[in-house]
Amino acid sequence: MEKIKFMSEEMQEEAEFFVLEQTKVNGVSYILVTDSEEDDAECLILKDTSEEDGSDSIYEIVEDDVEIGAVSKVFEELLEDVVIER
Repeated sequence: MEKIKFMSEEMQEEAEFFVLEQTKVNGVSYILVTDSEEDDAECLILKDTSEEDGSDSIYEIVEDDVEIGAVSKVFEELLEDVVIER
């Protein structure tokens, strides 16, 4: 699994996550990440909010219930052995 580092602007802390999968829905890129490689790990869906001409990638946690439901179904189909609990 690929491991990536994120910097929180609010807390000025660095966090590391494992990328489980990535997809694009309606032209928007999403990644499914987890903080552990264990079976029952917590996961987050992150949305790419970067500007097209920007050099850094900017991701935000998806918090909208409708958006989470739609994107999590896509990830469940891509990762056949994964069930995402909401």
